Amino acid sequence: MEVEGLCSFRKLIASLVSPNHDDVPPLTCILLKSSTSLTFVFFTPSACGMLGYINFEEIRKRDEKNLLDGYLDTEVDWIPAMKGARLKDLPTFLRTTNPSDAMFNYNIVKVNTAMHAKGVILNTFEDLESEVLDAIRAKYSNVYSIGPLSMLFKQLSNSNTQLESIDLNLWKEDNKCLEWLDKRDRSSVVYVNFGSLVIMTPKQLSEFAWGLVNSKYHFLWVIRPNLVHNNNNNGNGKLSDEYVNVIERCERGLVLGWCQQEKVLCHASIGGFLTYCGWNSTLESICEGVPMACWPFFTEQQTNSFYACKKWGIGMEIECDVKREQVEGLVRELMEGQKGKEIKVYKLEGLI
Repeated sequence: MEVEGLCSFRKLIASLVSPNHDDVPPLTCILLKSSTSLTFVFFTPSACGMLGYINFEEIRKRDEKNLLDGYLDTEVDWIPAMKGARLKDLPTFLRTTNPSDAMFNYNIVKVNTAMHAKGVILNTFEDLESEVLDAIRAKYSNVYSIGPLSMLFKQLSNSNTQLESIDLNLWKEDNKCLEWLDKRDRSSVVYVNFGSLVIMTPKQLSEFAWGLVNSKYHFLWVIRPNLVHNNNNNGNGKLSDEYVNVIERCERGLVLGWCQQEKVLCHASIGGFLTYCGWNSTLESICEGVPMACWPFFTEQQTNSFYACKKWGIGMEIECDVKREQVEGLVRELMEGQKGKEIKVYKLEGLI
């Protein structure tokens, strides 16, 4: 796989420097996410996620019995900057009893490879993850934070019209939601988006759906065509006819396939973000000062959620086994409760 990947990479570079592509800006720098011989590595997860991956091998040695027995509530009290974290708050690839598990070993190899580079670049910033960055630098000093990249891109776009043509989305956007948001009051809408990879069951979809409606708040919900899988493993992201009729009657909800998240989160009508805690989404929410309701799915999303809710105090977590009553209550607390106000005023405003 790695050999094939190297061949493909060489072909890509050759095509980029080809004189036949006059419309392509010149290639000036290459940042590799992973390789066997590296100068600098751009590590795309959060610093707290990286700290989890760095300690995978040691966690396996210390907590193998708890992992084997499924005691994921066991606290991991020996990792600097992770006080209070449990096994279930660490990147989910750790949850295996198979020492040959492909993803477990892949992450160990790639992190160790990165640590042998001349430097590691992270999309984060010191005011947010200083404690975590210090813990990483205790093992590897050449770590550089250059984030949030979303803010950097926005600044560069204002002065460079060429960047306006760059599309950062994987799905076709539906921009009608911006007009819909323009008609809503300030901080009155909950934005819901579970990213491009999360898969949920029809029951989970239903619990979120009724929880949002019962909260009595306006909501903008992105539902990808392949968000939901049924027991036959067939894509089925369709809401029930009953539910569609309810949101049409109450006129509080708008459901669409995809949107420009960066434009939605900075809209004045957005008051909360129900998210899966992917790192880009987490950073974008922080940059726009939007409190988060967190439902992490896999990889280091659990770690991001732990830090957002327990360490940084900018979010509230929803149980993995989601219930509509909890969704309803948490949305209300996020939008109108004391906790939501504290997050917005005392936490988020002090970060950016």
